[in-house]
Amino acid sequence: MSSKPIKDLIKGDVKLTSGHRLCAGCPESIIARQVLMSTDKPIVAASATGCFEVSTTIFPYTAWNIPWVHTAFGNGAATGAGVEAAYQSLKRQGKITEEMRFVAFGGDGATYDIGFQALSGMIERGHQLMYVCFNNEAYMNTGIQRSGATGFGASTTTSPAGHVVPGKTEFPKDLTMIIAAHDLPYAAQVSPHNWRDLIGKCEKGFECGGPAFINAISPCPRGWRFNSEDGMKIAKLAVETCVWPLYEFENGKYTLTAESKRIAEGTLEKKPITEWFKAQGRYKHLLSEDNAELVAKIQAEIDRKWNRLLALTKL
Repeated sequence: MSSKPIKDLIKGDVKLTSGHRLCAGCPESIIARQVLMSTDKPIVAASATGCFEVSTTIFPYTAWNIPWVHTAFGNGAATGAGVEAAYQSLKRQGKITEEMRFVAFGGDGATYDIGFQALSGMIERGHQLMYVCFNNEAYMNTGIQRSGATGFGASTTTSPAGHVVPGKTEFPKDLTMIIAAHDLPYAAQVSPHNWRDLIGKCEKGFECGGPAFINAISPCPRGWRFNSEDGMKIAKLAVETCVWPLYEFENGKYTLTAESKRIAEGTLEKKPITEWFKAQGRYKHLLSEDNAELVAKIQAEIDRKWNRLLALTKL
């Protein structure tokens, strides 16, 4: 949790302005602004190709008020690492004395799939760079195609739900756990509805002294098919159903945070997966009686992963 009150956080420079062209209700700008206000130090940002990049930098305009570099779909982490490496060299030469921080942004397509190699390499090399994933669970910028982050049963343009196939037939990668297996200093899952939790984790990520990874759930009104004003409700529901637990991996230790901690303690209800399905058009087909077995299968997998996480946090 952030130790700073909101009145102090909003006093800083505006690093990402209004006037971008993200869809109405898209949480990506909210997530980015929370990330960027979590440090007082100068920041250099890199963005992989995707919704966030094209929407904040439509030539000749930009919503960025900090140094920013656009990179290809698959090498956001590598580009950010290159900038950080140049900074460290200049610092050793005495040409730069100012403390700076570095962040790279990418969607789930550029993180879970196309850019995973660059991300893994950046972490292995130990760059002091924080990578933030906007996880909207599909390739939204190019037409809502399924990705490695897409949930089981979700209907996308490349995994359409019909009489033969009920949407995507694979469970999503657990990328945060995969990243934690790199034994990096800091990794966490966050949700934009809980700004204190998100900003507090990014404060840790920026100051951990090495590579950090932040995986942010980013509900997409267009791809998930919900009303644009309901994004934060959907993000909160992801946490309450344990589809998206809030936790951190810090120096080898797993810790539940915010609502997920309360669910584990029994002071907050763990909602059934059907509540998650009811809130989004991409899952409406799963609510028919014909798909009851699939719903039970998905609930069982959510419960299995939640119980595994509970065990890890008690080690």
